[in-house]
Amino acid sequence: MPRRQSFDTRVPTVLVRLDRNPFHHGTLGAARSLGRAGIPVHAVIESTTSPVSRSRYLRSARTGPPTPSSVALTELLVRIADEISHDIDGRVPDGASHPVLAIPLDDVSALALARRRAELSPRFLLPEQTEKQLLRVADKAALATTCAALGLPHPRTELPTGADEAAAMAWSLGLPVVAKWSRPWLLPAGRGLRSTAIVRSLAEVRELYARTPEAGSRLLLQELLPAGRDLDWFFHGYVDSAGRCVTGATGLKERSWPDGAGLTAVGRWTANPAVDRAARELLDALGYRGVCDLDFRLDRSTGAYHLLDFNPRPGAQFRLFTDPDGLDVVRAMHLDLTGRPVPPHSPAYGRRFVVENYAALSLLTSPRRRYTAGPDTVWERRTERAWFAADDPAPALAMGRVWLAHLLRKALGAAARRLGTGRVLHPATLPAPARTSRDQLTQRCER
Repeated sequence: MPRRQSFDTRVPTVLVRLDRNPFHHGTLGAARSLGRAGIPVHAVIESTTSPVSRSRYLRSARTGPPTPSSVALTELLVRIADEISHDIDGRVPDGASHPVLAIPLDDVSALALARRRAELSPRFLLPEQTEKQLLRVADKAALATTCAALGLPHPRTELPTGADEAAAMAWSLGLPVVAKWSRPWLLPAGRGLRSTAIVRSLAEVRELYARTPEAGSRLLLQELLPAGRDLDWFFHGYVDSAGRCVTGATGLKERSWPDGAGLTAVGRWTANPAVDRAARELLDALGYRGVCDLDFRLDRSTGAYHLLDFNPRPGAQFRLFTDPDGLDVVRAMHLDLTGRPVPPHSPAYGRRFVVENYAALSLLTSPRRRYTAGPDTVWERRTERAWFAADDPAPALAMGRVWLAHLLRKALGAAARRLGTGRVLHPATLPAPARTSRDQLTQRCER
């Protein structure tokens, strides 16, 4: 254990993730980070057969409630606390019940825990957050309003109230545009709706808006800032109970998936004073407490860094910012909420974080380098992988099997669709010729 950190290992941790995503490497990172420090780690995840459940650092894994209800989650967490607060003989260790630290790893879990904070305390240690505070940044429409009120650069955003208005707004913003659902945690599973998409025609905009009732939240349209080399940055930090962000750092996306617009597939710890300053000023203005993950993109035409996203919980790539003494944001959270001092974060510039499955897809679709190589540093060759670890190899093997099955299903689905569209239809089943519309003319012009 690092000498600069003294953990209260009597306080176990429950990782909470209601998103049904077996490839969420951030959950595994949190289990390894705290488990290596000797802290008992339990998890609420999508399945007890998830690759994460294979980690040697996870004491137990439980399936989350069937529906992402804050009431159901609270009941489940209380049961878990009752179980892990007792030893095998049913006695409470040390004669007293110790609290449990709960760490949300997706937005819906963070909001649910904030909503039920009064009921969960003092059994659970949680940052001083309210659901209203988190919605100011987690809700994409509210984030745009928050940025406008604080004067923080943010892509131009429109909130349509009808399909025709959505098309008009997209035309005004300039196609292609970014389409987002304001509360992506409400999206139904298995319906093909993505939290963020790039739409390239007015027909796509109208079709997407028509699915608003299905999505469960408002559709917003944003100006698409040009992608390019060295433009995508992120900030991860932990703001302690006194409002200090001792643990905070900036990183550069070297690769993402989908390419140029998705999650970090390869990231590098790189100093960016402008992003660091913007993030810390925002956290101060909000009076924010807890872990955060912010995404920025540089607009070369203005030199401004635009805030694209604010996640009120650990980002999946938070392990990138592990300093030489092992300190990261989840360890900082455990130290702070158990009353231990959080030591200063020591920069490890040049450190890299690679998500094996997504990095491979990014490399296949875009082999060219997506970043400018920086000067060599002591840590230049230090790379941490999201899934494989020499002291914990089982999750990587399990993920590989699940990932191959996932890719096979995708390939078979794509082949079936191609075969379906290539069928020769009987004349009676052929659709009637469509009338020329402005949407069709727009698509022809784009070609």
